[in-house]
Amino acid sequence: MHTSPLAQPGSGDGGGMNVYVRELSSALALAGIDCDVYTRAFEPGLPDVVEVEPGFRVHNVVAGPLEAVPKEQLPELVPEFTEGVHRRMETAVDVPGLIHANYWLSGVAGHSLKHDLGLPLVSTFHTLARVKAETCGDEPEQRARAEAQVIGCSDAILASTGEEQAQLERLYEARSERIEIVSPGVDHRVFSPGPRAASRAVLGLGDGPVLLFVGRIQPLKGADVAVRTLACLEEYPAATLVVVGGPSGPDGDAELCRLHELVDVHDLGGRVRFVPAEPHDHLATYYRAADACLVPSRAESFGLVALEAAACGTPVVAAAVGGLRSLVDHGHTGFLVEGRDPAAYAAYVSELLDNPRLAAEMSRHAAADALGYRWSMTAARLRRLYADLEARQLVECS
Repeated sequence: MHTSPLAQPGSGDGGGMNVYVRELSSALALAGIDCDVYTRAFEPGLPDVVEVEPGFRVHNVVAGPLEAVPKEQLPELVPEFTEGVHRRMETAVDVPGLIHANYWLSGVAGHSLKHDLGLPLVSTFHTLARVKAETCGDEPEQRARAEAQVIGCSDAILASTGEEQAQLERLYEARSERIEIVSPGVDHRVFSPGPRAASRAVLGLGDGPVLLFVGRIQPLKGADVAVRTLACLEEYPAATLVVVGGPSGPDGDAELCRLHELVDVHDLGGRVRFVPAEPHDHLATYYRAADACLVPSRAESFGLVALEAAACGTPVVAAAVGGLRSLVDHGHTGFLVEGRDPAAYAAYVSELLDNPRLAAEMSRHAAADALGYRWSMTAARLRRLYADLEARQLVECS
C-alpha cells in the first residue's frame, strides 16, 4: 500500500521491498502465475492500471490525497484503500485465487479482504515493529497489535531466514507450521562480477580504496557508521566513501544533515560522495567499483543490498543482525560486526585492503554463494505454496 513497486528504490519509502515485489511478481508471471499488484496512487495522472509485462499488472488505487503521504499517517487511509482494492477484485475478469500482502499496512487490508472474499492470505512483513523496538527504540503499539492480528489469521507467513521465523514465533507467537522460509533472490543478469577499473572510470572514481553504502538515508540504515568507519581508516588517506540513496521517513532530512556535519567534523570533505538514489540496475556499477560494501543497519530482515553486492563479487562488512547473519558468511564472503563501533568496521575493511589475496578469495566466494539466490527459485517455491493453500481450509482468526 505505502509504496509502488514501480517507484525507484533508495528514496522516500522505496527500498528493498519495492525490488522484492517487482522482481517476485515478474518471476511469478514467467512461472505462469498472473499477478495483480495493488498500491496507493500517490500523484495525479497515474493510469488506473499499468501492464508491466504479460501477467504482471500494477493497479493504482485512490485512497486519500493524490500526493505522497507520510507513512505514519497512512493507517487512517487503510479502510479506503481496502474498499478500493475490493471493488477492483470483484470486477476483475479473472477471479483472484489468493491474497499476498507485503508490509503491515497491506497486511491489515489483506486481512479484511480475506474475510470479505473468502481467499487465503499470505503475509510478508519485511520489517516487524517488535523487532525494531528491540533494536531502535519505540515503535507504535498500534502497528504491533495490527501485525499480531494479521499473523494470527494468515494462512501462511513468509520469513526470509530462520532468524526471522524465530522472531515471529518469539515476539508474536506465530504458529511454526504456518511459517514458510522463502528467501528472496537476485537478478544475476544485472548483478554479476565485472572489472573494477572500468566501473570506477564510469563513475569518475580514482585508484584509491572505495567504500560503498547503498540505502535510504534514515537512522535505521546506519550511514553514520559508514562515515565514521572512513574516518577510522587513517592509514588510508586516499580512501573514499560513496553514499548512494536519498532521505527517507520523518527523520530522513535531519539524518542527511547529520551526515554532512559528520563529514565536516572528521575533516572528510572531498572523500565522501553523496549520490541521490539511482535506478536499481545502475547499482551494479557501484558495487563492482567498491573494495567493500558497508551494511551497518540496526535491523535487517534480509538485506538485499548485501546480496546484490555479493553477486557482484564485492565483500560485505555488515552488522551481525537479522538476515545479514545468514547472508554473510563471516571470514568467507565478508565480515559480520557485533555492535556499532566504527573502529571494528574499519579493522575488517583494513584486513581486506591489506590482504589482496584474501579480498580476491572473498570476492569469488561471495559471487559463488550468491548464485544460490534466484528469483526463479523464489517463485517456484511460492507457486507450490499458493497451490497448496488454495486447496486447504482457511485459517480462522485466533
